Amino acid sequence: QGQEKLSCNPKKENGTHVVLCELGNPMKAGARITVDMELSVSGLEDMGDAITFHLQLRSKNSPSPSNASVTVTVPVEAEAEMELRGNSLPATTVLPTSWHRVEGSQRLEDHGIKVEHVYELHNKGPGTVSGVSLSLAVPHLLGDHVLLYLLELGTEGGMNCSHHPALNPAQV
Repeated sequence: QGQEKLSCNPKKENGTHVVLCELGNPMKAGARITVDMELSVSGLEDMGDAITFHLQLRSKNSPSPSNASVTVTVPVEAEAEMELRGNSLPATTVLPTSWHRVEGSQRLEDHGIKVEHVYELHNKGPGTVSGVSLSLAVPHLLGDHVLLYLLELGTEGGMNCSHHPALNPAQV
């Protein structure tokens, strides 16, 4: 008959977090009640794909081994929006129509015009992310000819990189 707000108290019991809600005292024999619960849980980044709740109805008046118990598993989905930004320095490069690189030279200018590409990966939230992998394909050959001479690859901010085998083959 009608709706009432429950008074619930969190506590620790046997090393687990328990929320104890008082449903009615005294409750009439044969009474039927429906309870809708909304739980707010934080720190789920490393919980895996689901979180499990064990719900049990206990009565102080008549201890019984048949106290109703149910397990509810709720899927956990992390949400984070990633954004990739990039630019080239200089923004525009004019290449000569006939470029001949100097074989065996260790000077950068003998291998082409320097162009630096910078990429930034941003987490716009709301969740945190880990284990992100970014694959960047850079065309370095055009047929049998060198299109871009890949000189080096660097990172900032605690990221790990695996280097491409075509990175600085002449050790310039």
